[in-house]
Amino acid sequence: MPVVFQFFSVFPLWLLHIMGAAMGWVAFVASATYRRRFLANVALAGYSFGAVRAAVAHAGRMVTELPRLWLGAPMPCRIEGEACVEAAYAAGKGIVYLTPHQGCFELSAQAAARRWSAERGPITVLYRPARQAWLAKVMETARNRPGMLAVPTTLAGVRQMIKALRRGEAVGLLPDQVPPDGQGLWAPFFGRDAYTMTLAVRLAQQTGAAVVLARCERLPWGRGFVTHFEPLAEPLSDQIDVAVVQINQAMEHLIRQCPEQYLWGYARYKKPRADAPAAAAEVPA
Repeated sequence: MPVVFQFFSVFPLWLLHIMGAAMGWVAFVASATYRRRFLANVALAGYSFGAVRAAVAHAGRMVTELPRLWLGAPMPCRIEGEACVEAAYAAGKGIVYLTPHQGCFELSAQAAARRWSAERGPITVLYRPARQAWLAKVMETARNRPGMLAVPTTLAGVRQMIKALRRGEAVGLLPDQVPPDGQGLWAPFFGRDAYTMTLAVRLAQQTGAAVVLARCERLPWGRGFVTHFEPLAEPLSDQIDVAVVQINQAMEHLIRQCPEQYLWGYARYKKPRADAPAAAAEVPA
């Protein structure tokens, strides 16, 4: 499989996206479970299927662009909202980048690393290692790109993130990812309670880091991407349950800016895993 990934990594982006769009629709038609979840999540957010039907194809594009994203030449990505990132770095407390499962979300960290890592240090990103050995190795290699350090969802990984923030560097997380049991709180997300990680809030509260929202929008016909950065609308509450709600509202805000590129088929409302490997339920001192 690594050879397959390497093979597709040299394909032009427009061709990968054509293949991905077809793959997305095949998955939507073939899997009743996926289709029901997709439609239920869309309806919960107040959209009709017609309004976001493009998200079916974008889910497939997200998959087929991975070989290029992980192993290929850097993909073209324009940045908007540089000023808020510069202001956050100038405060000297580090940055917690938060992005939902939207567009090419991994590229947002790559784009930020290309723009700021030489001057401000690397971006440390949290990821969940794959269960398949070959994929875990590919992910580890691909995500540790120049200007980026990928750490696993373990206590050791969280400690590395805290150290990075205390050095004034940046870290990146996907706060709409369902954490293991004991590492989150139930909080509203598009009007329905979803188990939501507390790690993003604890990192910001403990270190004083600035929270910067990011979303990476996929441009049509393989023309590249645009990563948008913006500050959190208001400072995080000192109360963790209130702050977790703020983070969910911030993710909703980003998703509504480009709902046709959100991963609506993601099982956002599932119960957390009870048998997950130990990670950081609490941020260590």
